[in-house]
Amino acid sequence: MAFLQKEKLFSKSGLKNYSFIVLGAFILSASFVLFITPYKIVPGGVYGISIVLHYLLGTPVGMVALAFDIPLTIIGLKVLGPRFGIKTVLGFVLTAVFVDGLTLLYGTEPLVEDDALLSSIFGGLFAGVGLGLIFKSKATSGGTDIVAMMLSKYTRMPVGQLMIAVDSTIVLLGLVAFGDWKIPLYSLIVIFITGKVIDAILEGMNYDKVLFIISDKTQEIRDKIIHDLNRGGTLIQGKGLYHETDRSIVFTVVSRRETVILQDYIRQIDPKAFVTVLNANEILGEGFKSLRTKEAL
Repeated sequence: MAFLQKEKLFSKSGLKNYSFIVLGAFILSASFVLFITPYKIVPGGVYGISIVLHYLLGTPVGMVALAFDIPLTIIGLKVLGPRFGIKTVLGFVLTAVFVDGLTLLYGTEPLVEDDALLSSIFGGLFAGVGLGLIFKSKATSGGTDIVAMMLSKYTRMPVGQLMIAVDSTIVLLGLVAFGDWKIPLYSLIVIFITGKVIDAILEGMNYDKVLFIISDKTQEIRDKIIHDLNRGGTLIQGKGLYHETDRSIVFTVVSRRETVILQDYIRQIDPKAFVTVLNANEILGEGFKSLRTKEAL
């Protein structure tokens, strides 16, 4: 079974994805050079190991990371099959080149001097944007991602949990190497912010709310949603657990402002209504983001 999708370089989607990789690799590299490496922060992954070796042995961060990425990718191909295409290879090669290139041009001083906390915040922000763009191009970052996938194959543990375990081990390596408790704490800040930014880029910044409404005034609520808020929805037929009476559940998606308007209206006409409000990470379909423009990751 093939895992890779064929994509022409000079197609519209191909140019877009490869542009994301180049831009993402550059932004990711800037996060290491300007914010992370100067403060000995160890944010997991092969670059965490490379930063430790850089300060212990004086080795270049980018080339050492590349020396880890290449064999890991080859082993991953043998163990996991063709999951890692040219875009993944391009991503980690460009990141390594950009890291050492920027270090050569800019130097080793931090962009923000004497402020490791601010550097951790912006290092995580830049790293998240860079990785988010790489992931959005349907590539991976290589490195410890591949290690986690291989461990998952043999242990049957979730990849996400294994990635956390591998990265945590590398963070602790930084503590042992440098003997400073502040380093793993700053590193965890970088890892947390990076993950949040990646999610925001892949899922989008969305302020819509999902509402499930159980009320005896279903028709009035329906009219309010359709005519006043100019929204749609779905009536779901259900049955109460206690009395086993048939009930209609209104399912709708509205903005934060419309949520307040609708809740206030329901409170006026049916104070005993049951309303569940959920945050929506992403809404696809009519009236929202089109499914046709959504690219599968």
